Amino acid sequence: MAGLRRLVLDVLKPHEPSNVILALRLSEIENVDGVNLSLSEMDQNTETLKITIVGNNMDFEKIKKVIEELGAVIHSVDEIVAGNVIVERVKTEQD
Repeated sequence: MAGLRRLVLDVLKPHEPSNVILALRLSEIENVDGVNLSLSEMDQNTETLKITIVGNNMDFEKIKKVIEELGAVIHSVDEIVAGNVIVERVKTEQD
């Protein structure tokens, strides 16, 4: 069973701990193969991040727990890829 293969999350976190710590902690979760963390916005107290996590049969609840343990919250789940293959988004005339 392939399960979750890719998640793209919009996350709000305080400045500390660092984004490096968050990325490393997420990469240590079982079945996570890679983490891409990008800073979208920053204000005086918080940072908005776009986090892409890839793997095979990832556990969303474990990912959410690590994010919350580091004082961050998931604002939205912007992309979910599940199944045996990763289906890339196709641009259409309406886009």
